[in-house]
Amino acid sequence: MELQTAKPLIPVVITLVTIFLIIASRKRPNLREFWSIAGSILTFLSVLVMVPGVWEGHVLKYTLSELAPGIALRFRVDGLSLIFGIVSSFLWIFASFYNIGYMRSLDEHAQTRYYACFTAAILGAQGVSYSGNLFSLYLFYEIITVVTYPLVAHHQDEEAYEGGKKYLVYLMGTSKGLLLPAMALTYVFCGTLDFAPTIQTGIFPAEVGRAWITFVYVLFILGFAKAAIMPLHNWLPSAMVAPTPVSALLHAVAVVKAGVFSIARVMLSVFGLEVLHELGLGIWTAYFVSFTIILASVIALTKDDLKARLAYSTVSQLSYIVLGVALLDPIGITGGVIHIVNHAFSKITLFFCAGAIYVAH
Repeated sequence: MELQTAKPLIPVVITLVTIFLIIASRKRPNLREFWSIAGSILTFLSVLVMVPGVWEGHVLKYTLSELAPGIALRFRVDGLSLIFGIVSSFLWIFASFYNIGYMRSLDEHAQTRYYACFTAAILGAQGVSYSGNLFSLYLFYEIITVVTYPLVAHHQDEEAYEGGKKYLVYLMGTSKGLLLPAMALTYVFCGTLDFAPTIQTGIFPAEVGRAWITFVYVLFILGFAKAAIMPLHNWLPSAMVAPTPVSALLHAVAVVKAGVFSIARVMLSVFGLEVLHELGLGIWTAYFVSFTIILASVIALTKDDLKARLAYSTVSQLSYIVLGVALLDPIGITGGVIHIVNHAFSKITLFFCAGAIYVAH
């Protein structure tokens, strides 16, 4: 049952206001950091407000603006949305406290920019979580890419700029070259970018050819390069030049989780289980990501640098999430979604430990 409410918009608004408060407090570090902590707590609480409605089986919807027929800035919260929203907002609380200790201990420069961009990345993650259609999903997905570039290149040395450049080339290149055409074709074939009300049927009409559906599906899977599926994974190890809290943001809180969440959302709410079963796309996706799981794990074992090893571990673990969804079975999908939570908590802990080691030495 659909329920029209502005609740999905509240976490996005809170994070947006927090960004402006952080910038306005740039000359008062204590107040700036207070806003970061307060914003994270308020965002998490605003997400929890949506739990009872979703728990009762409602789908929360809110349309902010209708730009054209079938294209709108729309928010939609179901069980899958809520899980990612809770994880990203809850871990932001811990990241906020960790940021303060890390940035102060190393006396890092440009801290206001850092906190503002970090918060903007959470805004993007919350927006991706509650997107009600492909247009909204793409908008917030791109916001994450843009605002995390200054974080990746934070140290402003040659290595940081090189890592940031690769980050932008991979993520912007795939989103512009693959996601946009996929969305355009979807709109041409379906007349809408809205997600299907159930995960069974998807939105593609029966008259659309199998070859076209397969082509659009491949564009989507490869276009979400934040999921770091090989061979579109090299940006992630290169981004480890960023400060360690940013690495935690990339791996656990926002960036890569936005990638696998988007793939899961498109598979389930755009194509649907019936189409994926009929065309055999699920099993081929499973084979594809299994290659990433094995190879990335082997590469991780060869790395002596702690952050590099964790990066390749993440590449492998993300494909486990996609593999679970690609099985197109309720147990597999549930396992994949649960692993989003599991990996987020384990990886943020590992990167916090790595950061403590780097600060101590």
